[in-house]
Amino acid sequence: MTQSDWQKLTVQLQNKPEKLKRFLKYCKPKKRKFGISIHKCVRCGRLGAHVGQYGINMCRQCFREMAESLGFKKYH
Repeated sequence: MTQSDWQKLTVQLQNKPEKLKRFLKYCKPKKRKFGISIHKCVRCGRLGAHVGQYGINMCRQCFREMAESLGFKKYH
């Protein structure tokens, strides 16, 4: 179950507090310590192709767009 599916289910269960409580107890996604899901782009929220060097924390697509304004030069 993905994060968006989990959020949709909690919205559907808002009118049923007992079922929501039970769902949150047994089916809530765990907080991850490692893996692809902890690295998120600060600009667009994308999970893959993450550039974390120098504390940038952007996906590669956003980094290409913002590289010049961050002070990086492209060497040919």
